[in-house]
Amino acid sequence: MIVPIAVPIALTIAGSDSSGGAGIQADLKTFSAFGVYGASAITAVTAQNTTAVTMVHDLPPPVIAAQIDAVFSDLRIAAVKIGMLSRVDAIETVARSLDRWQAANIVVDPVMVATTGARLLDPQAIDVLRRQLLPRAAVITPNLPEAAALLDSAPAANERDMQTQAERLLALGAKAVLIKGGHGAGAESVDLLVDAAGAVRFAAPRIDTQNTHGTGCTLSAAVTAGLAKREALRAAVARAKEYVSAAIATAAELKIGSGRGPVHHFRQ
Repeated sequence: MIVPIAVPIALTIAGSDSSGGAGIQADLKTFSAFGVYGASAITAVTAQNTTAVTMVHDLPPPVIAAQIDAVFSDLRIAAVKIGMLSRVDAIETVARSLDRWQAANIVVDPVMVATTGARLLDPQAIDVLRRQLLPRAAVITPNLPEAAALLDSAPAANERDMQTQAERLLALGAKAVLIKGGHGAGAESVDLLVDAAGAVRFAAPRIDTQNTHGTGCTLSAAVTAGLAKREALRAAVARAKEYVSAAIATAAELKIGSGRGPVHHFRQ
């Protein structure tokens, strides 16, 4: 007799990466690596590889909403990760959908620019993202340029600046901010988690590699997986940081593409 196994389920709402290294594809791989069942709602289809994004096709808001409704009406969603939302109407649609289903454990990764440098968010949509999604988030996961864009300021130059910017983002309504230091300098790559209880530092040796495609998506998806498994936020972030660091360190084993290759989601 087969006994069904209850598994945690997470939903990713994001864009599709045709090369498989970032976006929806990276999120689903990460969920699987953490033993979490992944569902998805695609917000945009991109034509991209490890060297460039050549086209972006945004899906109509009713299609985005229908995907979210279909998933929530049937699956017990324990956590939600939000990635690429390039337009105002998509952001507003997702915000209404989350409220309609009373979604919990929302992780917002404010994707603005691809690893290859292509802009993925309309500049006029930044304010809507700030107002509509940050207050709904259990945690937001901006990198240094994204945090600066959300605050209309210069990128943080050190950890003190990172904490100051994270505290300013908290004031905009997010319950917690994980500001990522991958774009910084120094021997360590330092991420800061800041919430009402204070700040926690997560550091790992900085790895000299060009295989960083999808790192931001992968980290936020790993945090989402932890929350879906009912881990406390700090524990989920600690595991996510360890996972992504190992995925970057072993990425060269994959030899995929001629540009910025993907991280190794299923590293041994």
